[in-house]
Amino acid sequence: MLKFWKKKDPTTPAAAQPEPLDATVASADAARVAEAPSAPESRATEPAKRSWRERLSGSGFARGLGSLFARNPKLDDDLLDELETCLITADVGVTASNLIVEGLRRRVGKREFADAGELLAALRVELVRLLAPVAQPLVVDGHQPFVLLMVGVNGVGKTTTIGKLARRFQSQRRNVVLAAGDTFRAAAVEQLRTWGERNNVPVIAQGSGADSASVIFDALQMARSRHADVLIADTAGRLHTQVGLMDELGKIRRVLGKLDAGAPHEVLMVIDGTTGQNAVNQVRQFRESIGVSGLVVTKLDGTAKGGVLFALAREFGLPIRYVGLGEGIDDLRVFDAEAFVDGLLPASLGTAG
Repeated sequence: MLKFWKKKDPTTPAAAQPEPLDATVASADAARVAEAPSAPESRATEPAKRSWRERLSGSGFARGLGSLFARNPKLDDDLLDELETCLITADVGVTASNLIVEGLRRRVGKREFADAGELLAALRVELVRLLAPVAQPLVVDGHQPFVLLMVGVNGVGKTTTIGKLARRFQSQRRNVVLAAGDTFRAAAVEQLRTWGERNNVPVIAQGSGADSASVIFDALQMARSRHADVLIADTAGRLHTQVGLMDELGKIRRVLGKLDAGAPHEVLMVIDGTTGQNAVNQVRQFRESIGVSGLVVTKLDGTAKGGVLFALAREFGLPIRYVGLGEGIDDLRVFDAEAFVDGLLPASLGTAG
């Protein structure tokens, strides 16, 4: 049976808290929930939004380059070799790292740089040039509802990303509906329902083990009847070796096409920024199975090396829509190539970041 979850009233006694409602009974309440503007967030107790540099300074990329340029190194082949090693170990990839460094090496040979500071400035230009073409924000206009299908392997932060996206769209005064299409993992529906309650966003769900395509199909019907602006559909985390689950993605696309020939309008793949070159293999397999149209790279603060975005950009050229720079609701940022590169590079010679 289709379940439609609405936010519990914290003032209601526990025994009287609402249970999941049949969609036909809950439609009136659901419409009001979907159409209600989100409450303004309290800013009085929130910490100031941290800069890209503050968030990225702990990455392997930033620490490696900071250490390399902190000593104000001599401009020679040894520096260029160390730079290439730094890029490779930061997950930029062998091919991309070699192309970047060899281009700089030729310019060094032509004596275009007076010192390592000018080399650092040229490196910034090259890194931004690699990422700029894929820094394409997600635009959800042109379809109502805009159907956003979320895919990725387990543990990448997919459901958390859905919650943050819902809050972002709400702040733009868009009505959002969530579809609990991850029926493979028992806790997935509860996790999504928690995000729905937190954001006052309706969540469409069926029982555990239900057909994912059926859940998302029903959610699209409901979203259309309520004139929602955005439908965000969760799917089960899966590896490319799980043939049945990968085939399920194709089924979801076919079923959605019965209601809207263009749906899903975006297939957004969530990538864990700490997985390095394995992320490249994941994107390759998912793109072949479902046709990924955009990326979200999470967990770029802390232990991430930080360079995988460059490898993904060069290998696929897929738009990078958002990056996750922390756990906070505001730490899902629209990808900005220049801000990202500047956050990784040392501010100047003699500094570690």
